[in-house]
Amino acid sequence: MLAAKVFDEMHAADGSVRLSYGKYNNWLAEQSGELLNNKRAEADLVFRRVGITFAVYGDDAGTERLIPFDIIPRIIPAAEWRQLEAGLRQRVKALNRFIHDVYHDQNIVRAGKIPADQVLKNSQYRAEMHGVDVASDIYTHIAGIDIVRAGKGEYYVLEDNLRVPSGVSYMLEDRKMMMRLFPELFAKNRVAPVAHYPDLLLENLRSVAPQGVADPTVVLLTPGMYNSAYFEHAFLAQQMGIELVEGQDLFVQDDAVFMRTTRGPHRVDVIYRRVDDDFLDPLAFRPDSTLGVPGLLKAYRAGRVTLANAIGTGLADDKSIYPYVPDMIEFYLGEKPILANVPTFKCRNRDDLAQTLAKLPDLVVKEVHNAGGYGMLVGPAATRAEIEAFRKKIEANPANYIAQPTLALSTCPTFVESGIAPRHIDLRPFVLCGKQVTMVPGGLTRVALRDGSLVVNSSQGGGTKDTWVLE
Repeated sequence: MLAAKVFDEMHAADGSVRLSYGKYNNWLAEQSGELLNNKRAEADLVFRRVGITFAVYGDDAGTERLIPFDIIPRIIPAAEWRQLEAGLRQRVKALNRFIHDVYHDQNIVRAGKIPADQVLKNSQYRAEMHGVDVASDIYTHIAGIDIVRAGKGEYYVLEDNLRVPSGVSYMLEDRKMMMRLFPELFAKNRVAPVAHYPDLLLENLRSVAPQGVADPTVVLLTPGMYNSAYFEHAFLAQQMGIELVEGQDLFVQDDAVFMRTTRGPHRVDVIYRRVDDDFLDPLAFRPDSTLGVPGLLKAYRAGRVTLANAIGTGLADDKSIYPYVPDMIEFYLGEKPILANVPTFKCRNRDDLAQTLAKLPDLVVKEVHNAGGYGMLVGPAATRAEIEAFRKKIEANPANYIAQPTLALSTCPTFVESGIAPRHIDLRPFVLCGKQVTMVPGGLTRVALRDGSLVVNSSQGGGTKDTWVLE
């Protein structure tokens, strides 16, 4: 088990304020509770007016919710960020190599590093992609890597989001809001900028256009306004100055993709798709899908269009593949992992299953194909009845679960109803992989607003903070 001690981002063990928070702490001490309350109310009002919401499916209270925003930033010193950045670059490079290998020679499987059935029988494996060469051999153009910090201040990768990672719009809007509410803080602190992310993203997408395309047309493909992340789709398209399209706006002709416009068809070279694999092409995947483009897979296989992220990347962010990422880094790059994984029991293995069932009240158990905080058991926060019900699920289908020690996620001071109090946080940096691997400093800090809760997902009641990397 990892230490249960909690790392406080702002205060050292002796109660002193960490150097990175020094200037901010001095400023905070001078602010009244009334002013902070007014600023939080102003932030809520602006977010509601702009429409910065997300949808919760199956929520009786209505699907649209305002994502809670906390006005106290999470601060990361420059030296810590450099270490994180190096680890993120290394990890994303290895994951790209893994996905390419899986759909070509499968050397890692032949070498016995990953069991063949873990790959070939995985629900996210797309046999249609076997032997397909994608532009620049890049599969995961945009990765959201979830990072947590444990009791001694050490960082761990909690999971890799490689299909259609979301949340970057909240990172950008949180920064804009902090600069609006507290401009004096940015005069006192040298905070690394993040506003250029849309420019980096567009440059990244243009760099992976099909060979021979000098001036590529990039579009963002959305499932439509009822998708939980539709605000982000519209926001990013507007920020990049590209068209936001739905499946019905595109068609395939002669193995090329075209966009319907008022001036006739216009060739599309790169599609930043926010639609899951299964719905992308009704001729190749789900025939009942109205969200995709008939013939898109054929055009993709012909190398006439780039999809970001590539079809089949979901294999590498499946939780059953996560435990093998350190092996991938050594296998493909010949390097030791800079960022560690959380120790993980693979319930498909008999010994791991026995240990999981014996320690169930102390563990976090995750369904391997699920996301968003769903399909989880947080043992220490669960009732005996919930634990026993989950035990039956694991025993019925062990391969469907992994288990991890309950990490004591680091806490950051957070402005809640009762005042300023510690709340658990994580971090999702966004890593762009094109001709180069790039990222903006920081990422999206998510915060569990409920006292004692370790679940930071917005769909489970979490909020967000601005993330400062000090230059």
